Amino acid sequence: MHVEFVSGRMFIEDLKSFLRTIGDISKATGCIVQSMNADKVAGEDHLQFAVAKALRAFEQERNAAKDVGIEIMRYASGKRQIEEAFSMGVHQGQNNVVFIVMGEACSVPPCLDMLGQMVVPADVITYLPSKRDEMIMQFGITADEIEVVGEQMIPELVIERVALVDVLK
Repeated sequence: MHVEFVSGRMFIEDLKSFLRTIGDISKATGCIVQSMNADKVAGEDHLQFAVAKALRAFEQERNAAKDVGIEIMRYASGKRQIEEAFSMGVHQGQNNVVFIVMGEACSVPPCLDMLGQMVVPADVITYLPSKRDEMIMQFGITADEIEVVGEQMIPELVIERVALVDVLK
């Protein structure tokens, strides 16, 4: 399975229409496509780790979601409950968005092209200090944790939350 990311800025006029378009692109290319709010992403390692955890959950038949994209979002969000995982989703209005695209090597490039036309390309995946407050809220990172490890370790604390999704009740 080939995994790629497309990121950028976009305005979503109507969320249902947007999700329908993503579904159409997915069907047309045979790729799995999951969109996420990039403001809550702590870097490419965060996404890669969430994808790996979700795929492993499906391989071991311990997935909580029936859909691979939703399972990826569940891990990426650091939440056990699917409903809570939607906190990583995009919203109506202006978005920094990342699309996770998975599929056969030959089907991914056309999918990337279609999704790329929907966004103004920008690196919105990389963790920047401007994402700090979103990260702390999304992943329940405490001031004590930051004091112990330092601000620069916030992306690692996020990845730790992804790792703990299966463990914490």
